[in-house]
Amino acid sequence: MTQTTAREATAVATIAQRIVGEVGRAVVGKTVEIEAAVATLLAGGHLLIEDVPGVGKTTLATALARSFGAQSARIQFTSDLLPADVTGVAVFDQAVKEFRFHPGPIFANMVVADEVNRSTPKTQSALLEAMGEGRVTIDGVTHPLPDPFMVVATQNPQDMEGTFPLPEAQRDRFMTRISLGYPSLEAEASLLSAGPRGSASGEPPERREAAEPGEAAAGSRPGAGPIAAIEAVVPLEQMVSARAAVARVHLAPEVARYLVSIVAATREHPGIAHGASPRASLHLAAMARARAAMGGRAFVSPDDVASLARIVLSHRLVTGDLHGSASEALASMDRAVESIVARTEVPGLR
Repeated sequence: MTQTTAREATAVATIAQRIVGEVGRAVVGKTVEIEAAVATLLAGGHLLIEDVPGVGKTTLATALARSFGAQSARIQFTSDLLPADVTGVAVFDQAVKEFRFHPGPIFANMVVADEVNRSTPKTQSALLEAMGEGRVTIDGVTHPLPDPFMVVATQNPQDMEGTFPLPEAQRDRFMTRISLGYPSLEAEASLLSAGPRGSASGEPPERREAAEPGEAAAGSRPGAGPIAAIEAVVPLEQMVSARAAVARVHLAPEVARYLVSIVAATREHPGIAHGASPRASLHLAAMARARAAMGGRAFVSPDDVASLARIVLSHRLVTGDLHGSASEALASMDRAVESIVARTEVPGLR
């Protein structure tokens, strides 16, 4: 396979900058988190955004979906949502005397799964085949999903009411997990003087998207109509080419061994009951390639791996210690990954 050239890496960096800038119009002051989301998109993975209500999780997910020329769909996950509501259903057509498949919202290039952990495990399982293999099987018939395909899921902390924990198998299918956190005082104060949501968007009323409860606050600019103002700044064809270039970024054997050493260490850590899977190694490599290309480089550095280890690995790990809440358990896994990275040496370097 031909490796990515420096010119191709520069082109990927330009594309990433466009998307980061466009999404940044809707989600203010969260450049690091936006860059992680764009890297996940370029790496061909799925993104999990976990945080308390009202900090802009859905705003970020929807803005990312609208930032490049692709078909997108949004699914609001609730406790009464059924798997068929996600994947689609075969309906008997009396006119032709046969079943016809009616595709569900999962058949889009980018699917925003809003509050995914509010649905039951049965409905959550409808995403497993789609996220893992890019297809869905209904009544014994397999239907391929569009290419590219990405799931951007938001979820509330597991300690909150009305949530169901995501199974380990599903968490492992998310390439990265990020958290927006609360905005700075300056960013939050600017929201108060921005005016009514959508008043400065320049869009006619019928085209403005309604505010979602809890999602119009931190991290967004209500006065600018953040979602309605987002435009597709990168054509779908360019995104496909950028993803192909990212997949060909050079990963030196020494850096690959460094990456695998970090993942393997999670399987031996005394505070971790179940370490990261080989899929985690593949995902970390893909994200490292994306970060390198976003920096205009055609090769992966150890720093690419180290800086991404936490957001790629932590959500997959199962703690071996007792904690007072799910949030505390996740925080302990973050610390475990950071300690592993700190003490892991790059092979061949001293």
